[in-house]
Amino acid sequence: MRQALVTGATGGLGLALTAALVAEGYAVRATGRDPGVAARLATLGAEVVLADLAGDPGAAARLCRGVDVVFHAAALSSPWGRAEDFERINVEATRTLLGAARAAGCEGLVFVSSPSIYAQFGDRIGLTEADPPAARPLNAYARTKLAAERLVLAADAPDFFTVAVRPRALVGPDDQVVLPRLLALVARGRVPLPRGGRALVEFTDVRDAARALVLADQRRTAVGGRAFNISGGRPVSVRDTAVGLARALDRELTFVPLPWPLMLAGAAALEGAAALSPARCEPLITPYGVATLAFSQTFDLAGARDGLGYEPLHDANATVLAMARQAHGETR
Repeated sequence: MRQALVTGATGGLGLALTAALVAEGYAVRATGRDPGVAARLATLGAEVVLADLAGDPGAAARLCRGVDVVFHAAALSSPWGRAEDFERINVEATRTLLGAARAAGCEGLVFVSSPSIYAQFGDRIGLTEADPPAARPLNAYARTKLAAERLVLAADAPDFFTVAVRPRALVGPDDQVVLPRLLALVARGRVPLPRGGRALVEFTDVRDAARALVLADQRRTAVGGRAFNISGGRPVSVRDTAVGLARALDRELTFVPLPWPLMLAGAAALEGAAALSPARCEPLITPYGVATLAFSQTFDLAGARDGLGYEPLHDANATVLAMARQAHGETR
């Protein structure tokens, strides 16, 4: 039986990945920092070891003992935060885990990267793995995920494979990143709409992302050293997404047309004020958020289809609306 380590297992993707691996016959050691999710992981059949990879220097070595493959899903995933925290959690913890996995004799590591590396103030349609990242990352998250991905892919060797998978806009029942921010925006009743809301986004159902990660290990001899973009493959406009969410929440919605440069200036001011505030609360919108609302990012999935045998099986747009309806029902 193949032994897998899943980091970040107490997050939404980690939970889905643990379930997918167990279903495929793997023995899973699952780790994360949220003790409230530990019972759910154990119910799935995983060995649960709560640990802080970024805060405990010896955790990585202990976790990697006896493991065949590491799935590294742990990250600080947010459009806002302290640069040093992103560096410590996303880059340095990845570097430490790579070294521990090699020292423990693991066969390889599958890394959860991010298409945020492509984000810029301009449309990017039909992106492939050959397309370059944005010349200037829009936030610390994008910058550190790209740095970590490069560390991972550079570690690929004949006796140690590495693969990076970049799932776009993950959605599912345990999403704490994408859907909560969308719901908060729509719940205000007034949604800023740069460029008429025609920008396209591709959501990814967390179950499809988990399956792509499993496929990366199963095809490890053919895909070592490569990165793959994945999504749900169904582009939807920002306007249509907002309308669908408003209906799911039973809310009236007013669109506020705004030139994106004006919106960007406001976001930069809010971000600057938040940085100076002692509380350092996340601003209502960030420059990265403006890029997401104003400009399209879609993907050509041919690389994932050919390399991983990946095909999205779930309608991620339907998942977004189902999760919104569920959240609305729970708050009524």
